[in-house]
Amino acid sequence: MKVLFVHQNFPGQFRHLAPALAAQGHEVVAMTMQPGGDETWAGVRLLRYRPARGSTPGIHPWAVDFETKAIRAEAAFRAALELRAQGFVPDVVVAHPGWGESLFLCDVWPSARLGIYCEFFYRAEGADVGFDPEFASSDPGEVCRLHLKNVNNVLHMARAQGGIAPTHWQRSTFPTPFRDRITVVHDGIDTEALQPAPDIQLTLGGTLRLSRQDEIITFVNRNLEPYRGYHVFMRALPELLRRRPKARVLLVGGDDVSYGAQPPAGRTWKGIFLEEVRGTIDPARVHFLGNIPYASFVALLQLSTVHVYWTYPFVLSWSLLEAMSIGCAIVASRTQPLTEAIVDGRTGRLVDFFDGRALVETVCELLEQPDERARLGAAARRHAQQEYDLQAVCLPRQVAWVHALAGAGSAS
Repeated sequence: MKVLFVHQNFPGQFRHLAPALAAQGHEVVAMTMQPGGDETWAGVRLLRYRPARGSTPGIHPWAVDFETKAIRAEAAFRAALELRAQGFVPDVVVAHPGWGESLFLCDVWPSARLGIYCEFFYRAEGADVGFDPEFASSDPGEVCRLHLKNVNNVLHMARAQGGIAPTHWQRSTFPTPFRDRITVVHDGIDTEALQPAPDIQLTLGGTLRLSRQDEIITFVNRNLEPYRGYHVFMRALPELLRRRPKARVLLVGGDDVSYGAQPPAGRTWKGIFLEEVRGTIDPARVHFLGNIPYASFVALLQLSTVHVYWTYPFVLSWSLLEAMSIGCAIVASRTQPLTEAIVDGRTGRLVDFFDGRALVETVCELLEQPDERARLGAAARRHAQQEYDLQAVCLPRQVAWVHALAGAGSAS
């Protein structure tokens, strides 16, 4: 086959799938906006493109999102025309449509079969929007903006032959009948590389050496923000630290915003909620690590006594499944799609998202029960191996999905 991947931040979710197809002998090309001089990566030929212009100043705020996607779609369209002129005609196009680049590729290659990565379909209720009343929009026009934000999804669904979603809940956000064309396969976790390490040690600030003998509570997000429950966790810290005088809290995450509303001008969500509890916590026991290298992130999870993961009903973070693979004792919010991975009392503990007191109680219970932590952690690892293992489970299913998309096999 000839396969074209499209992802502005390639490889993204296709980090393993694209090289696997190249290793099978297929001709694989990827379109990306990522800068760089390399022409190939892991057997994949790279084609870079850049938008010719930016967004229009003063455009209607409901239209900003789609205009941005149209600009990127035009850039990808024109780069694809050049690729076609070079003689490349893909059998399959696999795209993450979230930034719009793949909107017009069917017009370049009408015979190619399009498969899209179905990460999320925006909804006015029943998902992230309106979930947290503290940050709910007061604008009744928010529902109109969401409908227009979904235009990109709808246009892709009209042209795609199939989709792939990482969780059943994320698939369920898409409307029927397209939902019936979405196969659920997670991106996959390398459970061989992500294992428990009882002898792990970590040094903070060059002087503070920590081991599994220490009481460590971990909290990890790409960015520290309300969508991932940072405000709930911070508000729970004063009581948690009071009850566990030897505990240390290690937080990973940047100061930016990945999802949701921006904080007030000149401030960060991290700073806002840290300031809210500043006088009631011991800052010497709360360590903000920022964004750290992946090896340090793995070591942090291996060090964790109890790992806390909180989120609005939204896309599932890889970090939760990585923590499960490492065998962490996890306390998580009872929100979708977490409940696909965490079964309360079996592979972790679930708590209502807004119940900070229950968060404290559950974390303290596990800190006092090493046998229960070990049981939950072992069960979490088994579940990660059985359902999300990259090599044994997810990657073979992803490859089968591409072959089925091309009409060359079954994705079941």
